[in-house]
Amino acid sequence: MSRNRLLYPLSAALAATLALSACKKSEPTPPPAPAETAPVATPMEPAAPAAAASVTAVDLGNSVGPDNRVAAPATTFAPNDTIYAAVSTRTADAAATVPGKLSARWTFQDGQTVHEESRDLNLTGDGVTTFQISKPDGFPAGRYKVEISLDGSVVQSKEFEVK
Repeated sequence: MSRNRLLYPLSAALAATLALSACKKSEPTPPPAPAETAPVATPMEPAAPAAAASVTAVDLGNSVGPDNRVAAPATTFAPNDTIYAAVSTRTADAAATVPGKLSARWTFQDGQTVHEESRDLNLTGDGVTTFQISKPDGFPAGRYKVEISLDGSVVQSKEFEVK
């Protein structure tokens, strides 16, 4: 019995120790380390805008001067006239050279294409590019239209008539 007498108190002491260690109050957790502050973003300098070109005007006539401008704008032509379209362009930066594709599509009143022409150009500042159509045996009377495109997008159109 002396063994049991010693075994019970030891077992009880062991159980109490285990219970106390399981219930042991946790130590306070240290405060979290301060987060590294992200560097303050400095505003980037705006990128220089890409140089752009635009079509500012389209004039029709039956003659052009040495500057490629239409001498006398008109919207009515004779069947045997050579018809010119003077396309005025401008670049956003007068000193910049802007590559571009300028096109003219001439159509008859029913939508039939009479003539198409495209030019790859280096546009700088203000400029004028001319397109023309003619027909030695004469254009049929009716309404026509020229559509001017810059880089594949129609930017201006003009209607005219042959009488």
